[in-house]
Amino acid sequence: MSSIHTTEVTLIPLFERREEVRRILNSKLFANSPKKTRFLEFVCEQTFVGNGDKLNEYQIGVEVYERGVDFNPQRDPIVRVQAHEIRRLLKKYYQEEGKASPICMDLPAGHYVPNFRRNIDQEPAMEEPQPLPAVAHPGRLPWTLAAVFGILCVVLAGLVVLNWNRNTSSRRPATSLPDTLQWFWQPFLSAPEDPLITIPNHPLLRAAHDGDSAQTLAGGHEIPKSSLPEFRDTIHFHELKRFVFVPSLTDFTSVGETLGVVDLCEMFSSVGRKCSVQQSRLVNLDEIKGDNAILLGGNQAWSGRVFLNKEGFQFQSGLIFNRSPHAGEQPIYKPEFDSVTNQLIRDYALVLMLPNETSDKRVLLIYGIYTQGSQAAIEFLTNPARMAELRKTLLDLSPDHETIPPYFQLLLTTTVENSVPGKSSLVALRIIPR
Repeated sequence: MSSIHTTEVTLIPLFERREEVRRILNSKLFANSPKKTRFLEFVCEQTFVGNGDKLNEYQIGVEVYERGVDFNPQRDPIVRVQAHEIRRLLKKYYQEEGKASPICMDLPAGHYVPNFRRNIDQEPAMEEPQPLPAVAHPGRLPWTLAAVFGILCVVLAGLVVLNWNRNTSSRRPATSLPDTLQWFWQPFLSAPEDPLITIPNHPLLRAAHDGDSAQTLAGGHEIPKSSLPEFRDTIHFHELKRFVFVPSLTDFTSVGETLGVVDLCEMFSSVGRKCSVQQSRLVNLDEIKGDNAILLGGNQAWSGRVFLNKEGFQFQSGLIFNRSPHAGEQPIYKPEFDSVTNQLIRDYALVLMLPNETSDKRVLLIYGIYTQGSQAAIEFLTNPARMAELRKTLLDLSPDHETIPPYFQLLLTTTVENSVPGKSSLVALRIIPR
């Protein structure tokens, strides 16, 4: 592989690296070697989710080769032997089947973190723009572009509103603004009532899931997963068996999360704290682990499997599963729709208060099945009266009835009318052991 000219890994998007791994594992050198395939899959996935620094012989021996907790790498060289063989096969792959691959992957000697580099020799030369070819399946490409464009518009609109809120949430009097801003914002700040800010509801296509009604699914438009490699790193790509996109003006728009963030920022600003808001795609697992974090929406590729309490509630593919139902509880909670209008009339949301890597840090996850559920959950958590009720319920469940359990799960439900959430209520509560 030394003959291949390369560039730095930081230039290679994650979905391209995943595609290269898929090509390698489907090659004749790996297709009939399940253990070597599992080895490569494991070290790549751990690297992709930010755990590459934790990869070692012991972990691979236990997870891949099922050696058990008593595995001793000094006595059993299985991992080193297999790693050497995998390096040999990778070299052979890039000399044969992968010779024209745009990306090169290797497993550096003495390490188990894969290295991805661009193969400059295979990068296409710049050409004159050519007319777009005729679309073989009418409607697919425009629908895809509409979906992506709609989502981008909503995200950008939400970020604009959030950024404005962060800069003004302290509600300083008009006289505190510099002259360069005072002339513009004076009419808004001098009036007794707060200005009205609106958030756009762009038309978009969003991925359908098991929580959707049959009528919604019937109006969907399927796009083969293979034609959307850009979505490979999303949790939707892994959970959904098919990509069926359905039109939406009201749900899966992040509007509910955006309004909820405004509530959160107003609450924090009332005690002199600022909000730090970031797009989920720009946050990695290490950043989440290192501080207090609030995760909204549940759409991060790593959020659904790292922090969930397996004995409690689980959010998957638009449904909330109750693994151990108590008396009066359901095993599955699914959104409800009006039988005539097909409008959402009831949504559900999960709230998880969990420990981070250090006991003094917390991770708060707020997941609505639809955006209305997320908004209602945040309103619940920022409402003093509702939180007083929650505190009493937690004390009733605690062993001594005096100490509030620090970690817990809430299952909330809310009515929805005209795509706007109503008052939320507590469905179930689970205490999570320390």
